[in-house]
Amino acid sequence: MRPKLLAIFPFLLASTLLLAQQTHVDEVSVDTRATFHQQTTDGVYDSHFQGDYLNLHIKGQLTDALTFRVRQRLNKKIDEKNPFNATDFLWLKWQAAPKWSFTAGKQAILIGGYEIDSPPIDVYYYGAFSSRLYQYYAFGATATFSPAPGQDISVQFCPSPISPGTQDAYSYNLYWSGHIGKIWKTTWSYNYVEDELHRKMNWFVLGNKFFLGDLVVDIDCIDRVAFGQPRFFSDWTVIGKAIWTVGKWNLCTKVGYERNAAENVAPDGISYDLVLPAGNDYLYGGAGVEFFPLGNDLLRLHAVYFRDNHDRVNNFDIGITWRFNIYKR
Repeated sequence: MRPKLLAIFPFLLASTLLLAQQTHVDEVSVDTRATFHQQTTDGVYDSHFQGDYLNLHIKGQLTDALTFRVRQRLNKKIDEKNPFNATDFLWLKWQAAPKWSFTAGKQAILIGGYEIDSPPIDVYYYGAFSSRLYQYYAFGATATFSPAPGQDISVQFCPSPISPGTQDAYSYNLYWSGHIGKIWKTTWSYNYVEDELHRKMNWFVLGNKFFLGDLVVDIDCIDRVAFGQPRFFSDWTVIGKAIWTVGKWNLCTKVGYERNAAENVAPDGISYDLVLPAGNDYLYGGAGVEFFPLGNDLLRLHAVYFRDNHDRVNNFDIGITWRFNIYKR
């Protein structure tokens, strides 16, 4: 028996060394954003400095077919009931075949639209629907089919974004990230979601990005439909964003309008939609400027003004975002 074991040992050693060569970290990086926030409420001025984000990123692979990613928010509180509250990404992806991949772990909940899809560090203000979700990231499983380069169709099962993460309420998501022609990029989804009262809703989300030379325009359209709701297109969101690049400068603007008709109330008197309750509308918008002194995204300065019809607060932010690599393969 011993000679047989000794004969197998070199092969085991060779396999271990080969796996070790395939396993590596591709990147360890940090990005952060800080802001001098100013606001005027009913003519009363207030201001303060604040740190918005401090993120640690780790990317790498275990084998040629297994890749991983971690994004940890170093300035976010960790909840006792949810020890991964400060972790956005903690996933492992298996490229099972050229056109098929499977992802497991904490990942983005696949809701279409570019306001939600954008990295939070790049978003200066959100609308009511986006900002009131319980979570953007959750532990779950995703299967992705890529029929052509730049075209991904995904099916995802994960906790619901409109229910506390520790509750047994789930979301079933069908998602398409792709493009139509050269100038039209898409992030569309159908989401069958369960709220904290275990009621079901349907979301139809169409996120569209148009590349028009130096001008990039995003248009997000969302229709939320509950079972028992009297009619379609009575609980909806429309968001428009534009960024015009001039040299090292970006001139930016974003406007959104969200409305839920007063009729969208269940017989028990509770709004079908708990995120944007029935009888509410929300108009928000703003404009700003970004400057990239180094000519890339390693350093960004911004000044942004925004306001909404709910809080009626005039907000003005001046801030800085910077990124650096600790290690890059």
